[in-house]
Amino acid sequence: MTGSRTIGSSAYRTTTSSLKSQLRVGVLMGGPSSEHAISLKSGHGVVEALTGRGWDVRELVIPKELSAEQALDATTQLLEQQEIHVAFITLHGPFGEDGTVQQLCEGLQIPYTGSGVEASRLGLDKVASRRRFEQAGLIVPRWRLLQSTAVDQIDRCIEMLRFPLVVKPTNQGSSIGISIARHHAELLEAVECASQYDARLLLEEFVPGREVTVGVLGDEALPIVEIKPHQGFFDFTAKYTPGQTDYLAPAPLDNELAKRVQQAGLTAHRVIGCRHFSRADLLLDRQQRPVVLEVNTIPGFTATSLLPKAAACVGIDYAALCERIIEMAVAASPSTLASAPKA
Repeated sequence: MTGSRTIGSSAYRTTTSSLKSQLRVGVLMGGPSSEHAISLKSGHGVVEALTGRGWDVRELVIPKELSAEQALDATTQLLEQQEIHVAFITLHGPFGEDGTVQQLCEGLQIPYTGSGVEASRLGLDKVASRRRFEQAGLIVPRWRLLQSTAVDQIDRCIEMLRFPLVVKPTNQGSSIGISIARHHAELLEAVECASQYDARLLLEEFVPGREVTVGVLGDEALPIVEIKPHQGFFDFTAKYTPGQTDYLAPAPLDNELAKRVQQAGLTAHRVIGCRHFSRADLLLDRQQRPVVLEVNTIPGFTATSLLPKAAACVGIDYAALCERIIEMAVAASPSTLASAPKA
């Protein structure tokens, strides 16, 4: 990226270099979700990258032990006290990724990175997004919704889906609360585990195949990354324990298959209504069909996370990726430039 890139509407044309002197960026991180620690890693990475590029950046940490209402109050105070012009959201999971913070920013008329309120809500809700994928003709695993209080329905789910089954909370990320059950006793344990995080559970058929992910930047699919856990599946441990998973970027797929996988990821991004960026998780089944699992509207954002790995394949380094995302937020809200102080 160079300083000659122009951003904004015709009324407010500017460059990356001039944005640095005009705007104060607040990086929101932490929050009251089970992904608090992961969010801090993402946020600190963004702060370090943008600071190194000369941006005026503020680190805005939302405490973990807060109710949703308290977290909103704390976020409001930080944004207003620090006089933030653009919010870079690295909050993962409920509160930060479900439309709550996005709606707050809109109410405060502060531009923010990532998807809007409705797309964020849909993206975090695995059932709502799964229905959108089906309506768009995307292939998804067979699935059923189970209320954690309706364990009497488990046998019916087994009859309809068959073992092995994957059990997930409907509103969590980072593979938190996910288990694979191969028989009835394991299924009961999996339901109990997932119920700690959500009252609504997604039960889906286990689809054997290669795990891949498609990042989207702007409205273009990035090169595919293949995920190869050393054992089991890509669970929380495999994601965040160094040396537990290999990542192939770009994935070793033939051109025709790669295009189909990228198109599936891009379609998932669009039908949810995402903007700026996202990352779709998919499987390649035994027939080499892309099977869509979910869309992450705020995926992990450290320098070694999957979206930055994909961007690096097309020559966009981590700091440049962070800058480009700020540019997209500003371009979506050109009034930001009018209200920001001039250099």
